Amino acid sequence: MKIATTVMALSFLFIGQTFAQNKKSNQKTMSATEQTEHYTFKLSDKVNRKAVTFKNRYGITLSGDLYLPKNTGKEKLAALAISGPFGAVKEQSSGLYANQMAERGFAVIAFDPSYTGESGGEPRDIASPDINTEDFSAAVDFLGLQHNVDRNKIGIIGICGFGGMALNATAIDKRIKAVATTSMYDMTRVISKGYNDVVTLEQRTKTLEDLNQQRWKDAETGEQAYTSSHLPEKLTGSEPQFIKDYFNYYKTPRGFHERSVNSTKGWRLTSALSFMNMPILSYIKEISPRPMLLIAGENAHSRYFSEDIYKMAAEPKELMIIPHAVHVDLYDRVDVIPFEKLDNFFRTNLK
Repeated sequence: MKIATTVMALSFLFIGQTFAQNKKSNQKTMSATEQTEHYTFKLSDKVNRKAVTFKNRYGITLSGDLYLPKNTGKEKLAALAISGPFGAVKEQSSGLYANQMAERGFAVIAFDPSYTGESGGEPRDIASPDINTEDFSAAVDFLGLQHNVDRNKIGIIGICGFGGMALNATAIDKRIKAVATTSMYDMTRVISKGYNDVVTLEQRTKTLEDLNQQRWKDAETGEQAYTSSHLPEKLTGSEPQFIKDYFNYYKTPRGFHERSVNSTKGWRLTSALSFMNMPILSYIKEISPRPMLLIAGENAHSRYFSEDIYKMAAEPKELMIIPHAVHVDLYDRVDVIPFEKLDNFFRTNLK
């Protein structure tokens, strides 16, 4: 089935097949032990990490890694919950962020969202603006029950598409005292309207009609179909720069992970439906008077999402543009990601 071409090209994270190639992955097959222990970054020698689980309000068991600074004494810690990017797992960017922030003295949980990674939920590889927002609040539940965490000092960080989810969660969950995003996407906006909101009503209607027909096919087979791989297995050089950037993270040893949706076979095809009919961030002003920090790359294709949210939000708010950076630079480039800024932001506001 062909989904409307323009929407595919602009919303590849869910339904993009424009640059797909039907080739076997060139990634190395890992043993069970390697898969379990595969992180895309090195754990700091100043930090302890342990696997944890907790349930969200829908009864889905979420899998996370709790990062704690060593030698903290008996004082209760300020804490952070981190997730993203959209289609990534905790062994990628969110874990890297957690490692860095724990090194700076925070208790941090990086978690896999529902239906992905090591978290529960069936069928696999689907997403929901509601359930994924709830996932952040469930992580706050978990942190607030830890004996070494001050439940009045909890913040969250959302990366890429989970930046939008983090803001959405903060608007509704008043326990969250501060929120920061990096390379933020509003997934409901980009999937329903395309990048820069160029999708027409005719194109949107055609996409919905195709997806609706796909539901009958899925109901008949009893299995929700996948997209074709939403990232190519090999670059031809003709792809848009942002596709090349994503490839250079998700499809190379730099960021590849065998449980990551974006590194492997992509999302279930009809996952796009709820995102096309349920805008998040309608209550963005209600984050105030709690502080918001939005961080984006100067050359990121996603920069306008952060800029638009900054205009919409009430004070206190801050927009930080990283010179020369592209979207994926804020996934893992520790020389580019402003961790000292994040440290100062949360240290100042979680008190």
